[in-house]
Amino acid sequence: MHEQPQREAAPAARHYRVHGALVPARPLEPALYLVATPIGNLGDITLRALETLAGADVLACEDTRVTRVLLDRYGIVTRPYAYHEHNADEVGPKLVAALDEGRSVALVSDAGTPLVSDPGYRLGQLALAAGHKVVPIPGPSAPLAALVGSGLPNDAFLFAGFLPVKDKARRDRLGELGRVPSTLIFFESPHRIGATLAAAADVLGGARQACVCRELTKTFEEFRRGSLEELAAHYAGNPQVKGEIVLVVAPPAEEPPPEAADVDALLAGLVADMPAGKAATEAARQTGLPRRDLYQRLLELKAEHGR
Repeated sequence: MHEQPQREAAPAARHYRVHGALVPARPLEPALYLVATPIGNLGDITLRALETLAGADVLACEDTRVTRVLLDRYGIVTRPYAYHEHNADEVGPKLVAALDEGRSVALVSDAGTPLVSDPGYRLGQLALAAGHKVVPIPGPSAPLAALVGSGLPNDAFLFAGFLPVKDKARRDRLGELGRVPSTLIFFESPHRIGATLAAAADVLGGARQACVCRELTKTFEEFRRGSLEELAAHYAGNPQVKGEIVLVVAPPAEEPPPEAADVDALLAGLVADMPAGKAATEAARQTGLPRRDLYQRLLELKAEHGR
């Protein structure tokens, strides 16, 4: 998009089509609309998303060819402008300028929710910094679809995006995340999934449960569940994996509380090098036990030893 986005010339063109019925799109108030689009099955679009795409003064997208398929499916007549990581510095200010003029701007990615692992985050920051309203239009999300389909715990989860490409950096990152008490969600490419599973099995433990979610909502959708060790073995023998992948890894197993003798030994070692308050705080960090209880135990140990 080298030119300034142009206003839609014909208000009559602002409509969308659902099951053959032509539905007029209401005008939108000036704002940046972040519109979630299908991650595979085009039938997953919401009515609110269709109305927003049809009614926006300016439509920005990651790839105009991909978005054109969606627009044509639902009879939306508008011209999409490309906004992606390679032109964000140039196009972002132009989109903000459109907002400054009182126009509505809709942003979509190729699939799923904008701002999740794409440059839309930068446009959202620019719009907010310029004092404009940012409106999410929720809908399809690959991380959430993978989570609910995986069968793994979903009461607490962490989306960690893509892991580093290099093996050492990948293992370091897995080590950082390994003790987070939440289900972990990663995006991964098909040609790296085998190496990622092997690293995860080594760092997180082969028995930890996981699910490889492939081609979500598409014809060949697949959920392959098992331990990290089992999954690593499967994909090591299947190098020709295809399709988009989300890897979901179960949270770490709860560790049993430390023995009282081990806690006493830890407290004794810590208090030899620091004040009792700091020793109790550090012991709480290491054991997960309440600081108040640990501090009280320190006082008891001091009394027992006459100190």
